[in-house]
Amino acid sequence: MRPVFVQFRCNPGKTYAVADAIYDREVVSELYSTSGDFDLIAKVYVPEGEDVGHFLSERLFDIPDINRTLTTMTFKAF
Repeated sequence: MRPVFVQFRCNPGKTYAVADAIYDREVVSELYSTSGDFDLIAKVYVPEGEDVGHFLSERLFDIPDINRTLTTMTFKAF
């Protein structure tokens, strides 16, 4: 499994609803609220061989009131 981090910017007043919907999908291993340009950050383990874009799009990115996302890929460097 490959870990990726996904940041979510939510429509105003909808962060808690988006967070609840993310947890309901049972896809993320960790979810935090954050300060700055994005409202939430999630750690997601994508199974080996899965296309990251399709995996995230099919499981998370159709949640209402998500305004923008930023996905950070990880690489085994050490």
